[in-house]
Amino acid sequence: MSTLFSPIQLRDLKLANRIMVAPMCQYSAEDGSATDWHFTHINSLALSGAAMFCIEATGVEAIGRITPGCLGLYSDANEAALKPVIASVRRHSKAAIAIQLAHAGRKASSHTPWDGGQLIPVSEGGWLPEGPSDVPHKAEEPPPRALDAAGLKRIVDAFVAAARRADRLGLDAIEVHCAHGYLLHQFLSPISNRRTDRYGGSLENRIRFPLEVFEAVRATFPQEKPVGIRVSCADWVEGGWDIDQTIEFARALKQRRVDWIDASSGGVSPLQKIPLGPGYQVPFAQAIKQATGVVTMAVGLITEAKQAEEIIASGKADMVALARGMLYDPRWGWHAAAELGGEVSAPPQYWRSQPSTQKALFGKTSFGTR
Repeated sequence: MSTLFSPIQLRDLKLANRIMVAPMCQYSAEDGSATDWHFTHINSLALSGAAMFCIEATGVEAIGRITPGCLGLYSDANEAALKPVIASVRRHSKAAIAIQLAHAGRKASSHTPWDGGQLIPVSEGGWLPEGPSDVPHKAEEPPPRALDAAGLKRIVDAFVAAARRADRLGLDAIEVHCAHGYLLHQFLSPISNRRTDRYGGSLENRIRFPLEVFEAVRATFPQEKPVGIRVSCADWVEGGWDIDQTIEFARALKQRRVDWIDASSGGVSPLQKIPLGPGYQVPFAQAIKQATGVVTMAVGLITEAKQAEEIIASGKADMVALARGMLYDPRWGWHAAAELGGEVSAPPQYWRSQPSTQKALFGKTSFGTR
């Protein structure tokens, strides 16, 4: 039996396999609201064979979006726009739906990647980003506004409000975004956090605000539904955030009953030097799992079925999350199941597509004509 296609349970959420479609920014929203692109994108990948699909990094307030085209969940209009998308997934897919709640911090007000991805100045229609300190992401950029006590409270309240909206939408899980150089990661890293108050300096202080956000989301979202977190486990810059600090953060999250840690890396500094290669972040998931026992997800250049199977079978991680591999092959889960002898759910409209040598790929099916 394939371990990749074995079930796992996160609180009351039962998943048929260990695959999640990772959250992927689409930069295609209008004032934070989902568009027809999101309808197509989400419905397509909800049929990938993965047990869970995670909606992209979703801003908890307008100035917390990475780009003007990023998805948000801070208004009634944002919430309403996601309703038909989710309803369609529910009609046609058995995949669980999660959402990644996020705040871009000092990396907000950016152009889309295909327009260069650089800061949009206020003079050109952008907005002034905020961060833990007035340290810009790039030396040549204007400094962000350092958050004061009122700003910190406003952001916690924004995460809480978005979590309530996620529950009203009937979403199954939340992932708090604490990675890739965005706001919560900015608090963790000494590269971006130069505060001298209780939120800066020591490791205990730097993890304080991300923990406050996580606790607030966990207290708001129904207790039977899981809340996980994505963390950058290394800044890949000397003197920055690293795996040892990540493990201490993970221990604090475990005390707060985190349901999974999605182990990624990088994003806080343009000086990063990342040693890219197949599964290059898997050791982070393995280290966290071994040190804390928390459920971990491995992510990053996981593209092959046997590669994913080995990660789970060897105990390096409990789940895998795929992003670009899913975009390239929107039926990745089907093909992995066929290769590994697993089984996936598919809508009856697609039952006839299973290969003649894989008659059990979609479980017990029947199809007749007259």
